[in-house]
Amino acid sequence: MTTLQRCGWCGDDPQYIAYHDDEWGRPVHDDTRLFEMLVLEGAQAGLSWITILRKRDNYRRLFHGFDPARVAAMNEADVERLLLDAGIVRNRLKVNSAIRNARVFLAMQQQYGSFARWLWQQVDGQPIVNHWASLADCPASTPLSDRISKALKQHGMNFVGSTVIYAFLQATGVVNDHLLSCPNHPQHHAAR
Repeated sequence: MTTLQRCGWCGDDPQYIAYHDDEWGRPVHDDTRLFEMLVLEGAQAGLSWITILRKRDNYRRLFHGFDPARVAAMNEADVERLLLDAGIVRNRLKVNSAIRNARVFLAMQQQYGSFARWLWQQVDGQPIVNHWASLADCPASTPLSDRISKALKQHGMNFVGSTVIYAFLQATGVVNDHLLSCPNHPQHHAAR
């Protein structure tokens, strides 16, 4: 019998472990939470996820709890204020992207009824459960993330490349990439 252990990417940092155990890979159908993860994954581009995780409370405070309507209403003065706050990644392109993407997000909500509805239609409403034996097996992008990235770009979003989108899909449970040896892999839940 194999001893179960959580995915090794979270190491032994308590905040990272809590994120792995309680959030990552769990299906998200709430638009505000989906918008949050879209912004945070875009902010993470080129950085480590733990850096963003440690700044998440500041992002929540400065980006109005990730209310897409309030973020979409932000202006250049807001951008300048945000760029002075060390509590977030102070990158003008990423801050402007969050505002731009909020506006596109709202348009997609209007068009599809909700962003979650559009997103989950991409996988026929069911999470994709992978069966990776090791972290090395897990891809950085897939044809699904390529397709969703392309669609989001066509709608007008940026900082939504395929690798960013694959991380977003993993984070929001559209794709479950917990390793087979992890107690959070769905096969272990089914056995309980």
